[in-house]
Amino acid sequence: MYLRNCWYVAAWSKDVGARLTATRLLGENIVLYRRANGEVAALEDACPHRKLPLSKGQLKDDRVVCGYHGLTFDAGGVCVAAPTQERIPTGAQVRRYAALERYGFVWLWMGAAESADASRLVDIPNYDDPRWGRTAGGDMAIACNYLYITDNLLDPSHVAWVHLTSFAGAKADSAPLSIDVGAEGVTVWRWMMDVAPPDYYAPLVKFRGACDRKQHYECRIPSIGVNKSIFAPAGHGGPDKSLHEKTFVNISYNFMTPVDEDNTLYYWFQHRNTDPEDAAISESMNKGAYMAFNEDKEVLEAVHLGMKHRTTPYLDLGLDAGALRFRRLLKARIEAEQAAAAA
Repeated sequence: MYLRNCWYVAAWSKDVGARLTATRLLGENIVLYRRANGEVAALEDACPHRKLPLSKGQLKDDRVVCGYHGLTFDAGGVCVAAPTQERIPTGAQVRRYAALERYGFVWLWMGAAESADASRLVDIPNYDDPRWGRTAGGDMAIACNYLYITDNLLDPSHVAWVHLTSFAGAKADSAPLSIDVGAEGVTVWRWMMDVAPPDYYAPLVKFRGACDRKQHYECRIPSIGVNKSIFAPAGHGGPDKSLHEKTFVNISYNFMTPVDEDNTLYYWFQHRNTDPEDAAISESMNKGAYMAFNEDKEVLEAVHLGMKHRTTPYLDLGLDAGALRFRRLLKARIEAEQAAAAA
């Protein structure tokens, strides 16, 4: 099941040009292309005649020409030409998807195009702030259901066992976790006071000595992960403290787009409050992210297969509390959306 009246990342903006690009989101085949005015168009990737993918056709003057018999569709999905007959067949149209571009991505509204609401796109504070550094980001295909990835992004404890290379075998932390549940998502977080910065972050922190460290693991509807790592000089961290001038903040934005029940497209980038012009830091952090996410990929693909083909019951641990709450929240939203559609 998927929530459809919301925005999902379909591609990096840089990867969509004046050519037909096939993709698949939420079990639906879609063709993307950029029009002469620069806007991105998104259509159902299936000619209504015999369902040949339109992505196998041609793009001519902002119109998609089917490669089977030349039925031609404009950016609204309306058939504007049928070369093999005198009249355009009644009902010769394909679905149009609402698209917008922001934060370097192409986003698609997977519900009815006329209901698309740009104000419901995730807000990324400081995205255009020149004082913040940003990595190039990346993407990968993961052969697992998207909810296993949201489970992972709400579970700080897995780092000590999964990320043995990328985070140098980070030790398990015993500080208690707090869970906040809101209308749009779930956050699992904790402060660890007067500790040494982890080896991965130590070169990035702008002060010496011990730190007060916050782990902030958040998932928002429908499948957006916002992970914050905050490092304040020891004695200056905690939920009731204002941000110290030397506090280092790194935010990882993670966007999971379901392809189908067994596959997910995963996009991300990191945003930090220091060193906006330091390309070496950005490249190093990006390499670290790729390494970590490939470690996750290996585990999650095996988890997906294990759960899909299980022959004995599975169990939940205490560390799954945040993930289970997010699943319940999302399930309720999906059910409410489906009930409204049925009514």
